[in-house]
Order: sequence, then C-alpha cells, then structure tokens
Amino acid sequence: MPQIEILDSVKAYLQREHGQFIAGEASRNNDTARIELIDPATEQPLAQVASASAEELDAAVSTAKRAFKGDWAQKTPYERAQLINRFADLIEANGEELAQLETLCSGKSIHLSRMLDVQQSAMSLRYYAGWATKIAGETLTPSFPSMQGERYSAMTRREPVGVVAGIIPWNFSVMIAIWKIGAALATGCTIVLKPSEFTPLTLLRLAELAIEAGLPAGVINVVNGEGAVGQQLIEHPDVAKVSFTGSAPTGMKVGQSAMAANLTRCTLELGGKNAAALLADADIDRAVGGLLQTGYVHQGQVCAAPERVFVHRSRIDELTSKLAAGLGQAKIGSPLDESVMFGPVSNKPQFDRVCHYLEQAKRESRIVCGGNALDGAGYFVEPTIVQASSPSETLMREETFGPVISFMPYDDESELLSLINDSPFGLSASVWTNNLSKAMRMIPEIEAGTVWVNMHTFVDPAVPFGGLKSSGLGREFGSAFIEDYTELKSVMLCY
Repeated sequence: MPQIEILDSVKAYLQREHGQFIAGEASRNNDTARIELIDPATEQPLAQVASASAEELDAAVSTAKRAFKGDWAQKTPYERAQLINRFADLIEANGEELAQLETLCSGKSIHLSRMLDVQQSAMSLRYYAGWATKIAGETLTPSFPSMQGERYSAMTRREPVGVVAGIIPWNFSVMIAIWKIGAALATGCTIVLKPSEFTPLTLLRLAELAIEAGLPAGVINVVNGEGAVGQQLIEHPDVAKVSFTGSAPTGMKVGQSAMAANLTRCTLELGGKNAAALLADADIDRAVGGLLQTGYVHQGQVCAAPERVFVHRSRIDELTSKLAAGLGQAKIGSPLDESVMFGPVSNKPQFDRVCHYLEQAKRESRIVCGGNALDGAGYFVEPTIVQASSPSETLMREETFGPVISFMPYDDESELLSLINDSPFGLSASVWTNNLSKAMRMIPEIEAGTVWVNMHTFVDPAVPFGGLKSSGLGREFGSAFIEDYTELKSVMLCY
C-alpha cells in the first residue's frame, strides 16, 4: 500500500511561521530562539517554531486569568458543555489534517494518529462535556447545640481553581492535551498549554479550532519552548494548578517546583516499568496478540505499556517464539504508509536512549529477536524481545520507553507478586489467566494504579487512570479529576 498523500492544508500549515497562541490569536516574537522540528522518519526539517519570551508567557497566563474571571466565568455549565462538544465536532471534522501533522512530528502510525489523537480525543472531550452540568456539592447538618432556638445548616460548593498549566509530552500530544483541556474546561478553569518542543504543531492547530468552535479568547493558550519555559509557567504566581505528563525524574522536579512556588496543586502522570504476568494456564495466542498490540504500539512509547513480562517457565519458550514470529512479519517503515506496523522512534534523544538500552541488554541479558537500530535515515529500531535471568538486570529496572520488552520466567506463583511489585514504579500491570478467581485474589496485592486482566494499556475516560509510587500523583479520568480542578468551599448558615 503506498504512502498517503499529504493534504494541501497540512503542507500550507507547515510553511507558516509558528510561535505561541495567546488571547485567541497566533503570536510570534522575532527576537526569540527558533526550535527546528525534525521528521523522525526522514531526519529532514519540517518547520520551525519560536520559543516563548518571558513577556509572551506572562501574557498567556494573564489572558487566561482574565478569561477565567470574565467570559468563561459567565458561561453556564450547559453553555460550557455545548462549546466543548462543538470543539469535539471540529476535531473530528479536521481529523485527517490533525492526524497527518501528528504523524509527521511524532513518527506515530497514521492509523494510531487517526484512532487515538483524533477519535479518542473527540470521545474524551464529549465525556468531559457531560460532566460540566454534573459537578455538585453536598448539604450537611451540623451538630452545634442550639443556645436560643437557632438552627444550623451547611453546604459545600465545588469552585474552579483558576488558571491551569498543562505540560504535554511528545508521545501523544493531542490526546493527552485533550485530557487536560477537557478537565479544565468542564470545571470552569482556563488553561495554558506547554507542548513538547518536538511536537508543538498539533496543539497550535487545536487552539485555532477552539476559537472556531466559539470558545472565548484566552480560555486555551499555547506557549512553546524547552524546559526553561515550562519552569517559568509552573512558577508563575497566577497559575493555580499544574498538570504534568512525562517522565518520573522530570515529574518529581515539577512537583517540587510547584510546591515551592506557591503551594500550587499538581497532578503528575509519570512513567512506569509496567509488569504483565502470565499464569501457567494463560492463553498464549491471546497474550501474543495482546503484547503485539499494546507492548509495541507507537514503538513502545506509551507510559502504561508492558515492559516486564513474567511467564511461567513451562510457557516462556512458546510465548517468545510465537511473539518473535509475529514481530518478524511486521513491516517497518514510514508511518505515513498504511501497510506499516512499526515507524520510527519519535526523536533523536529518545532514539539514542533506546540504543543505549539495547547495548546494555546485549551485555546483561539475552536478545531473542531484534536488538538493533536500522541503517539509513530515520530513527528506526527493530522491535526487540529480551530474555532476562534476574530482576536486577538494567532492562528489568529502568524504563526504556521504546520497542523493547523484557521477559523473565518464574516457577511458583507465590514469588510472582514479589516480582511484579519489585519496582519503584506503580503505573499499571496486567494478569493473563483463565482463572478469574486467581486474578481477583492477586489484584489487591499488585502495587499499580491500574490492573488489567487479559488485556493491557487500554484506557477509557470513564475509568480513573494514574499511578502509585514513582508513577504519579492524582488522576484525571472518571470523576477523580473534579477534586484536582476545583476548590472545595464550605458554607455554614445560622437561622
């Protein structure tokens, strides 16, 4: 199947001068540094984006604050829901354009860009739109003694916290941004987004679509740059909440900076070294399909993807041989080719990181298949199976965030829980078995924010998602986001 034709609108968008999106308009300071965007499949320049100056960043937060206290605050919950739904309509209507921009910048398969960054994003927005009219407090009856016949009543209110800083990673720039946008807007907050310096274009285009949908200017703003810009945004005195998705080391710094700046509340959705456990009775063919679909999707650059797989010793050779056969049939190439399963790693620093871990695996472990970078242009790496003999090996401890899964045999289910929990991370895990009773008994003992049975990685906006231990703080799905994006105010009445 040939590579898809790039839309004329995408070509034109790449030729534009890009900077920030503030107060409903594109903004570009000619005196600031330029960030060159590179196509990870070809290593050729795609476009440039201007880094935000301190003045532009301050303007973005200021306009978000004005919108929070002005136009957006005047909207009823129903009006907010209508605008969020209209925004979702425009994401769908412009879906191919957004998908192509995302694939060009991130190296993500065009199929995945269409499915997750367009379809799933629109679905998530509609989920949050539904919450806009359902955020409620409680009525309470205090137990104060009456002195002169007076009575008491109390209630709680949920009020939006204000301006949210959303810091977005490069792996799913549209979808993760939408999670933060939807949560902020549904609760009545406004937002300033700082995309990754590798994938800023789709967020700039999203901000334009928000204005087209009728969202007031200043409700959604975008500032670009590297880590220093993010740091300034986190520390801004008018930012009431920080929502960060990214690596655990960076997330810890973000949390520390937010607390030091103004005791700013924060949600941290961080990395993981996620475990999948195959019990002796597991359906191996189903597990092979599941690992192909979820462990190597987007070249393994998914925070919840399985990176450690524990398999009963009697089944490990069957699993790895069947998985290797499946990987051997998968086509590697341009993510714009609809027949390709594996595209490039998203950027040069991550490519170098994955290559480092592959060399480490060759020294410490056994490579079953793959293990090499491909020659030629582009950041391409073979999907790799590593067999480990000890949980202390590097690839059993450190997050690779690449198309690499480490497998390790176990003999006794009594040791399995210890192996699963032997990690500083606790984002997700899965159990593969036909014995539901065993799975249900194991789930409370697994130290992870999400546990799947006979599946892995799939998330839904109605189901809370977040991690334990070094994998994060707070959740933005389900109803859990309301507590992080609103203040709880108590009101007491005497009558």
